[in-house]
Amino acid sequence: MMDESFHLTPLDVRRYEFGKALRGYDPERVDQFREQVAEELERLARLNQDLDAKARGFHEQLRAFRERDKAINDALVSAQQLRNVIREQAEKEAQLIVREARADAERLIEDARAEIRRMEDQLSSLDRGRRAYLAQIRVMVERQLSEIVAAEQTPTPDVSFRDAAGRPSHSPPAAAAPSAPATEATNGPAGNSGAPSWMGSLVKE
Repeated sequence: MMDESFHLTPLDVRRYEFGKALRGYDPERVDQFREQVAEELERLARLNQDLDAKARGFHEQLRAFRERDKAINDALVSAQQLRNVIREQAEKEAQLIVREARADAERLIEDARAEIRRMEDQLSSLDRGRRAYLAQIRVMVERQLSEIVAAEQTPTPDVSFRDAAGRPSHSPPAAAAPSAPATEATNGPAGNSGAPSWMGSLVKE
């Protein structure tokens, strides 16, 4: 089992001194192998450093990716929340717009109905006035017609003139000349009962 506290560096390999023994290894070949081992250790150390650097780079990239992923997730969550908020606000605004539009439509409809009722009342008033006017005209016309019918049914008076002999004449008869006043000795003060009244007044004068 390998001790984890043991660390062998290329410098340790180069400085390590092997003890000499009878019929031991060839010192030159040992030194050569030791140099190769040191170089290999140096290469492995450089490779390990490179790998450590890359690992640190990968860790940094992974941390950056994780932070970016977290930021993206947070942005997605925020966007989702914002979308929900915007959707709720849009729904509320749409409902408000719909309610206002319905209220406006109902108000317009009510105004239109009121205008229709007003126009119907005006038309009814005009129709009543027309009927009253026609009734008045009917009454007037019927009265005129009744008067015309009555006039037509009235007999025409005879306006023909006759002479003294009783024959029809186209000219009116001449007025009779007043007779001479009677004397008091003949007729007396009162005069004849058949004399005109104006004759009595002349006698009195």
